[in-house]
Amino acid sequence: MIDLISKGMFYVNGEFYSQEELLAKGVQGKELENAYMGTMAYNILKSHNTSGITKKGEALKIKFDAMASHDITYVGIIQTAKASGLKEFPIPYVLTNCHNSLCAVGGTINEDDHVFGLSAAKKYGGIFVPPHQAVIHTYMRECMSGCGKMLLGSDSHTRYGALGTMAMGEGGPELVKQLLNRTYDIKYPDVIAINLTGKPRKGVGPQDVALSIIGAVFKNGFVKNKVMEFVGDGIKSLPIEYRNGIDVMTTETTCLSSIWMTNDDEVKNYYTIRGRINDYKSLTPANIAYYDGVVNVDLSTIEPQIALPFHPSNVYNLKDVISNPYDIFAKVEKEANELLKGKSTIKLLDKIKDGKVYVEQGVIAGCAGGTFDNIYEASTILNGSYTGSDKFTLSVYPSSTPIYEDLLEKGALTRLLKAGANIKTCFCGPCFGAGDVPANNALSIRHSTRNFENREGSKPANGQIASVALMDARSIAATARNGGVLTSAMDLDYDNTIPQFKYDDSIYKNRVYNGFGKPDSNAQLQYGPNIRDWPEVISLTDNLIIKLATVINDPVTTTDELIPSGETSSYRSNPLKLAEFALSRKDPKYVERAKEIYSNELARRESGIKDEYLDAIKVANVELKGTTSIGSGVFAIKPGDGSAREQAASCQRVLGGVCNISREYATKRYRSNLINWGMLPFINKDDEFEINDIIIVLGIKEGIETNNLEFNAKLVRNGKAKDIKLYCDALTPDEREIIRQGCLINYYKSQM
Repeated sequence: MIDLISKGMFYVNGEFYSQEELLAKGVQGKELENAYMGTMAYNILKSHNTSGITKKGEALKIKFDAMASHDITYVGIIQTAKASGLKEFPIPYVLTNCHNSLCAVGGTINEDDHVFGLSAAKKYGGIFVPPHQAVIHTYMRECMSGCGKMLLGSDSHTRYGALGTMAMGEGGPELVKQLLNRTYDIKYPDVIAINLTGKPRKGVGPQDVALSIIGAVFKNGFVKNKVMEFVGDGIKSLPIEYRNGIDVMTTETTCLSSIWMTNDDEVKNYYTIRGRINDYKSLTPANIAYYDGVVNVDLSTIEPQIALPFHPSNVYNLKDVISNPYDIFAKVEKEANELLKGKSTIKLLDKIKDGKVYVEQGVIAGCAGGTFDNIYEASTILNGSYTGSDKFTLSVYPSSTPIYEDLLEKGALTRLLKAGANIKTCFCGPCFGAGDVPANNALSIRHSTRNFENREGSKPANGQIASVALMDARSIAATARNGGVLTSAMDLDYDNTIPQFKYDDSIYKNRVYNGFGKPDSNAQLQYGPNIRDWPEVISLTDNLIIKLATVINDPVTTTDELIPSGETSSYRSNPLKLAEFALSRKDPKYVERAKEIYSNELARRESGIKDEYLDAIKVANVELKGTTSIGSGVFAIKPGDGSAREQAASCQRVLGGVCNISREYATKRYRSNLINWGMLPFINKDDEFEINDIIIVLGIKEGIETNNLEFNAKLVRNGKAKDIKLYCDALTPDEREIIRQGCLINYYKSQM
């Protein structure tokens, strides 16, 4: 079904060859040496790189064509940029309102953020998409993508590769850099070919293909921080929204970005019907293109898939779960409850009755599920059927108003309503726990992006836990047609013809505020009572005393566990208020410990180091020269999978956090968030850590300044000291200066 080739391969006229095979065919070594320049990714990166060097392993300084943020992130980004000297938005910056669209949590604060967003769009020249108009990524596909462009978003699912656009999701500080005419700095990435062949069978949807790929590459890190470049004849068998549905899920592989061949009418028609034909051009690899690895995907062999709790990579063939639920559910239950560590207990085996799996909820939503094609085909599967009047419910969220309008006009929404589905507005809520939160112990099947622990809105620490499984809209509709009995769409006979989508942008024209290029410096920002500036952060001291406020030994720690989504999102404009929720669903005592450590740092600033920290210095037998500060730290095996949210790092920082220590970082974007908030991204592969360990690092400031990133440290525990080593992977000069200054805000202030 999926085959991985881990060595470098050359793509020539639609076929892959090793270097030895091409040399044997008489191809000259010089051609092969520069073949990495033949990828689509290379040429897009080169055209956006301002450093003048675009070579493998070299540093790139990228400037993007446009950016996007939603209402969980844009307030903090604009506040940071404003504190750093922002005058106007230098590139199109889209502010969508698709996350905190519901205003039932926290009183007025969600709508207050929307008022702030519109005022910022007027003042700085932005584009404001009001609530319920569009999901962020659908709007960016429809209105801002373009073949050969690069877009940046403060949401991890910023992926528009199927439309010829290299897009990346990052934490807010990376967007601040672009607003201040700085650059996105990365090393030239490896590029992995995703070679699509064959044609999907009826009943198999984009989520099935995406989950198959995620299951094959996530755990082994095959594409981590690399570009996935989709090639092969199989692309032409896929409708454009099918491609978009696969592409948006590439985020769950932990890749850096994605790009697809666009040399067919599907992509051209997408731009044509949206009145943007000038944004289309044919993208293909050169005659010889080198890839650092290959993922071969035979689309004709893909079957409906299901990702069981608690990760999109926990993938099984749907037919296997249907035919053998006892063994699979017992295994998943055991693994999931080991992860929960007694906070709650999931139960999957009780969903099996007379050998059938019964599901309580289905959801088709967001940038992955809410496309025209997915919802239309779901409506034909349910045509003339009904979901039943028992526990099972189905909710459907079209991802933009143009999609909503055409589904309505073509009768798809009427069919779904008659079948018993609930039709919702354009909203990302089910994807992050702010809409359609399941009942305790319920099993929800969703065509959305993630199924992490508590991602759907439950609170394990409070004894609330639900199970989310990711599936394609087609099999969700088949399950709904069967009254909630888990069913594969391949087992049904239905008409899978999808009519041509008719795009009408009149709603956007009438409702979206487009002020790009028209900033009004006299306009006033409108602040609600919850919007707060970032608290002051001090610069790096000569030495550092770290006390671990939490230790997480799970194989992977997601950003949802570092700072939960759901109702906490309402407080994203108030750094100190939001910080109260940090790690609340993973380690409820973390905030209390971090605050206690920070109180010792504040006392140090007044009267010097005291108490247990002074004792630790004596036990470690070290001499502190220069200034020394105290801060909390987090140890986690592999932190940062999932969302791009900067608050996973900033909440630690405003509580006095100074570092993370890990075996490795799950994503580049989380490591960047730590750095941009002045926190040290330490690596330690050898030592075991415990809560309340004290770690003394001498000469940390000098090491950062001189780029000597391996540090001898002392770990003090129970009155004894031991030597350990901490190191940081390579830091750019700017990153080192940001850490030295204490955070990105301080860095920019120092230059004003």
